[in-house]
Amino acid sequence: MKETILKPRKCAECGTLFVPRSVLSSNAFYCCTACKRAAAHRKERERVIEQQREAFATLVPDTQEYLSIAQATAIFNVSKRALYTRIQTGQIPAVRISRNKTRVKRSDLAALYPTRKEQKNAEPLKPKAKLYRLEPEDCYSIGEINEKFHMGDTTIYTNIRKYHIPMRQIGRFVYVPKSEIDELFKS
Repeated sequence: MKETILKPRKCAECGTLFVPRSVLSSNAFYCCTACKRAAAHRKERERVIEQQREAFATLVPDTQEYLSIAQATAIFNVSKRALYTRIQTGQIPAVRISRNKTRVKRSDLAALYPTRKEQKNAEPLKPKAKLYRLEPEDCYSIGEINEKFHMGDTTIYTNIRKYHIPMRQIGRFVYVPKSEIDELFKS
């Protein structure tokens, strides 16, 4: 009977290396049940905090011109640290009422950040599909890549697969787009 060797993995919660207990658990993300529970607890806490921010953002009237930092973070879904950094660098003008009260203008923030509602309604960005001409005059053969960049066939094929570069075989020759190869091996 063939013996399987299980490779060590890094725990997604605590970062320690562990070996899965069996082949069935070889896709495990956590080293122990305590880490699994801690990750589930953290995800639930993040979900509750996000719901609280959404509820807080709905309480702020749309006509309110100046916002506190807490209101701005809830409405524009941006961290406090990012806001304070932009205030300190002068990118966002702010009014400091007292030691613990800072107000920023809603229109200044709207120019930099989309609101939480706009972020939810926005469609996720899809990468544009690249179009290639895989004709021999627009491509290198593997032999030409070998000569030009002084690399072995195995290294070339490994990089082609790693970076999902299209190939075309015509007879005994394999062709790869010149633009992709030049960009990949330009250094």
